[in-house]
Amino acid sequence: MEKYLQKLVQTYSYKHILKNKMKILNNMFLLLLLQFNGCIQEQNSSNIKNDFIQNKITLKHASNFKISYEGSHKIIEVIQPYSEAKKSLKYRLIPKADKDKNKQNLYNEMVIYTPVETFVCTSTTHIAPLDMLGATDKLTGFPSTQYVSSEKVRKQVKSGKTIELGKDNDLNIELLMELSPDLVMSYTMNGNYDQLSSIERVGIPVVMNAEYLEKTPLGRAEWIKFVSLFFNMEMKADSIFDQIEKNYIKIRNTTTNLTNKPTIMSGIVYGDTWYVPGGKSWMAKFFRDAGTNYLWNNEQSTGSLQLSFEAVYEKSQNAEYWIGAANYFSLNELNNVDYRYTNFKAFETKNIYSYNARVIKNGGNDYFESGFSRPDIILSDLVKILHPELLPEHNLYYFRKLDEK
Repeated sequence: MEKYLQKLVQTYSYKHILKNKMKILNNMFLLLLLQFNGCIQEQNSSNIKNDFIQNKITLKHASNFKISYEGSHKIIEVIQPYSEAKKSLKYRLIPKADKDKNKQNLYNEMVIYTPVETFVCTSTTHIAPLDMLGATDKLTGFPSTQYVSSEKVRKQVKSGKTIELGKDNDLNIELLMELSPDLVMSYTMNGNYDQLSSIERVGIPVVMNAEYLEKTPLGRAEWIKFVSLFFNMEMKADSIFDQIEKNYIKIRNTTTNLTNKPTIMSGIVYGDTWYVPGGKSWMAKFFRDAGTNYLWNNEQSTGSLQLSFEAVYEKSQNAEYWIGAANYFSLNELNNVDYRYTNFKAFETKNIYSYNARVIKNGGNDYFESGFSRPDIILSDLVKILHPELLPEHNLYYFRKLDEK
């Protein structure tokens, strides 16, 4: 403003300024108005930017996805969409308010407009984060709904709000097209995208959720943040995960200085193969944090080891505890399946536990639904089994001891 007045004085005589004072005042008023509007716009832009920065989240334990930001856009990269995958997948999340600005997709990533209002997923492990975030009402379709443990989802299925879409990954495409959800969240174990590509071709975005490839319990649970990004619920996810993390660390700390660490065996025989958690798997991490001597702790596999019955027996016949005896309910049932199980010390001492305390009538098991999102509860169960004096008030939630009959 001062420069403007100086220029006026330099350019015009004092008489000229007096003669044209109304015109000059009008110009000054317009200049002030422009400056004021500029300040308001700058302030609004700053507020929007600050609000957006406040919504940014960071990852502490999850290693199989990344989040980056470009202005109001969120870019998610799923590093390994399935085991042995050579290429990552990227998704660009754009606010719906900016949809008109992106009439033509100018990005290499798949574009998804947020917040998502209608949602379909294909794994029960995707349901637990919805329940925890309070976004269950967004779920409009799901396959094999009879196996869902979530009470909220079961009520929605009964009322017709959530539609049965077929079996597992064999979705009813025609019915899915009728629903026309904003997003389908799915997974693949082997890189087979055939049906998922068909969904994308009819204009429905598909996102791959690969939380099952995380190597630690907390890493897997942190995928609640991945789900939250599509609903703009990052701050809620942050708060929920922080509490789970605190619970987990508090329980883990109770076993840090233990000198008595019982020996643990795990798994069961399917056909001719006994599947045992690898030493670097997320289940082995649970066993370590629960204060145990897991017999395959030194193995480097992050998945399951495929062993013969004889190899497992040789190594673990004297194990004190058998944790994770599949879905069996009684020692008698285990004996009837394979009498050789009775030769293990854990069978003789009746220290065998299965993760089927929360199985519904149709066979759905909540351990495989909400358990992966609540590692703090799983760890509490394990500590209660192995070191009951450390958690005297805790009641087993996912695990149960096999009955004698």
